[in-house]
Amino acid sequence: MSTTTTTSPVRQSATAPRRGTSRTVDHAAALQRRYRLRSFGRNLRADLLTVIAWVSVAMSITLWLADGGLGKVTSLGKGLTALGIVSGLVATDLMVLMLLLAARIPFVDRAFGHDHAVAIHTKLGKYVIYGLLLHGWFLLCGYAANDGLTLSGELGSLLSVGDLVLSVCALGILIAVGVSSIITVKRSLPYEVWHVIHLATYVAVGFSLPHQFSMSGLMGPGTFARGYWIGLFAVTGFLLLAYRVFLPVFASFEHGLVVTKVRYEANDVVSIEMQGRNLPALDVEGGQFFHWRFLAKGLWWQQHPFSVSAAPTGDTLRITIRALGGGTRKLMTVKPGTRVMIEGPYGIFSDKSRTQAGLTLIGIGIGIAPIRAILEATQTVPGRTTVILRGHTPSQLYLLREIQVLCQDKGARLITLVGSRSQNRLGETSWLPASHRGNRLVDLVPYVASSDVYVCGPQAASDLVVADALACGTPADSIHNERFVW
Repeated sequence: MSTTTTTSPVRQSATAPRRGTSRTVDHAAALQRRYRLRSFGRNLRADLLTVIAWVSVAMSITLWLADGGLGKVTSLGKGLTALGIVSGLVATDLMVLMLLLAARIPFVDRAFGHDHAVAIHTKLGKYVIYGLLLHGWFLLCGYAANDGLTLSGELGSLLSVGDLVLSVCALGILIAVGVSSIITVKRSLPYEVWHVIHLATYVAVGFSLPHQFSMSGLMGPGTFARGYWIGLFAVTGFLLLAYRVFLPVFASFEHGLVVTKVRYEANDVVSIEMQGRNLPALDVEGGQFFHWRFLAKGLWWQQHPFSVSAAPTGDTLRITIRALGGGTRKLMTVKPGTRVMIEGPYGIFSDKSRTQAGLTLIGIGIGIAPIRAILEATQTVPGRTTVILRGHTPSQLYLLREIQVLCQDKGARLITLVGSRSQNRLGETSWLPASHRGNRLVDLVPYVASSDVYVCGPQAASDLVVADALACGTPADSIHNERFVW
């Protein structure tokens, strides 16, 4: 079964269209300028961070060159040793960048978005492992050539040094972390198990540091390189502690969130409303998410990423969640009075990332929750705003009544689509139901190419929407689909 419902704003009287149209055009132009300027600023921050990252990599090599690195390459063995040193320095710098991306620094988050920062972090982790493997291999070969030993003989000699044994353990830990991050492996692990394995990265970093200072002339006492790397490690450690530990704990105690209401939206969906102090200081926008920890028996040790499902007020936050696993199923029974700890807000799946005055919001299943919050919090242009809600059954059009009211208040057009996904004539799967087989997003939203498209829902369906929007001419930087990845 498939249905489509359209709700349009109330029509103006015959004497009003010209004035109303003029005001709408002016409003759209003002929004366009505002969002374009904001987008330029965000891209500029991202470019600045990218340049800083490349400069840091160049700096690691420059310090080696300034220490006379090339002048020391006088034989094959020393050449291999030089390659090992450079690959190790670059890998160490990439490891620092990887940690900074995981620190959830607001400036980074607002430039790249949480999901993009995590994606870069994951990619850098792979390069760090490759670099450290090359570091070890080239140094082993170089030292063996210089000392006139076999590889096994040289390895035995090196492993007699305690600091080097720690660095080998660090490499083993990083490889284990890398394996756990492979998609197929990650999906087979509970989040809590994966998280504990991933925390071992910090142990690996700690194990890898001693040999860099005890066995490297480049970082010997009194050298500029020693001060540079110690400063870099210290700043990275401070930022990790500040944004991953101290600030979340402080925010949780400062705002004192407590569950005040739990309302069932469907058999497996609840909205949890929380009340706290001075919530505007959190600077959260509709569509952003927090990591939530409910301090109740059987729940306190689990942390969940959920978007707010309503624009925050001065003292309330609300999330809407669906029971999709053991952890979220337990949250269905959370009681009023339960205290809540938070980390965030994170992400730019909000008004923060808009680029155009036109707006298309697409919520699929429980992904409707953040879409509803964005609609409430952002500015709209009547006639240039469409909300599409998608579900397999009518009961999966969550928060429908609230969204209908918001659409009428904001002059937005509402389309509801119900039914299983269809296929086109080429056998390709579509995100649209059978009643719209052969249609594209542009058939539902004629102005989609000149609007921001926000889509949230199961990733497979969201990817189909993104591909459809791109095919319809929507610029890539106007398509927003933040992945709630870990």
